[in-house]
Amino acid sequence: MLVLGKDVGRLLEFLEVLSTLVHLRGNGRNKAISLFLVSNMNMSNFKTGDANEIGVRATFAVELIRRAGKLAQKGFAAQSQQKIMMKGPQDFLTETDLAVEEYIKSALLTKFPNDGFFGEETGGIGEENYWVVDPIDGTANFARGIPHYCIAIAFVSNNEIELGLIFNPPFDELYVSRKGAGTTRNGDVVRVSDVEDIDSTSVEVGWSNRLPNLGYLNILAAVLSAGANARRASSGALGLAYVADGRSDGYVELHMNAWDCLAGLLMVREAGGVIAGTCLTGDLRKGGSVLAATPKIAPILAKASDIAIKY
Repeated sequence: MLVLGKDVGRLLEFLEVLSTLVHLRGNGRNKAISLFLVSNMNMSNFKTGDANEIGVRATFAVELIRRAGKLAQKGFAAQSQQKIMMKGPQDFLTETDLAVEEYIKSALLTKFPNDGFFGEETGGIGEENYWVVDPIDGTANFARGIPHYCIAIAFVSNNEIELGLIFNPPFDELYVSRKGAGTTRNGDVVRVSDVEDIDSTSVEVGWSNRLPNLGYLNILAAVLSAGANARRASSGALGLAYVADGRSDGYVELHMNAWDCLAGLLMVREAGGVIAGTCLTGDLRKGGSVLAATPKIAPILAKASDIAIKY
């Protein structure tokens, strides 16, 4: 039971979050309430920045990313009328990218003014606790009316990925992961696939214009030679979420930015997969190589990409 006394402030915070959860819709509501209650049974033991603080952020981020998704989908419906800008070769920017990031940034920094923010379009700062946001991952798809794009949000504390959220508005699929608590899609727990035979696997090989094409082509050739099916759907964040969900058996890319990969990497790990790459070493904001796969397929992708797996 709750321990009261000097912790009245935390009790009020607890009741506020619980009230929010009660008004959630969908099959995940009861699960969310149960998990929240279990994680807050002895709130007097919590300190600032610990599990309760992460829980409050998770609840707020779930609501926020869905609201942002409505804004993104409105832009998607009207995308033929939007001005499309180019940040570089094959690097698209739409008005919706900017609007969604500003919306998310404003909401997060209003609710959590002491947190940092690091976004694809507006940059930002953050040292100990900060949010990492990609307002539209898959902008090339978005700009052409292809409904394969998402919003990705991660929360990092002390250089550890604590939260990951990826929302695909066209299909109303919300992936949520919390360190040590698994990964869900619309409230239902997901796990990586149990495929073991390489001849039955499908993996995604991401491409980056920041590196020579030869590296991508070499990985693609190695994956195909190993017997796997290779594909590329132009949304790295969704590609990682699909590995966590068992829809894909692996994802590999020689360079991803932090906003593209952090949320999805947490999801894969929490769903029982293997993650690796230079994106996970040192400052998480710098990005780097990425490997995410089922335990059986990870060594094959590691060999194809020269990305070392550290167990």
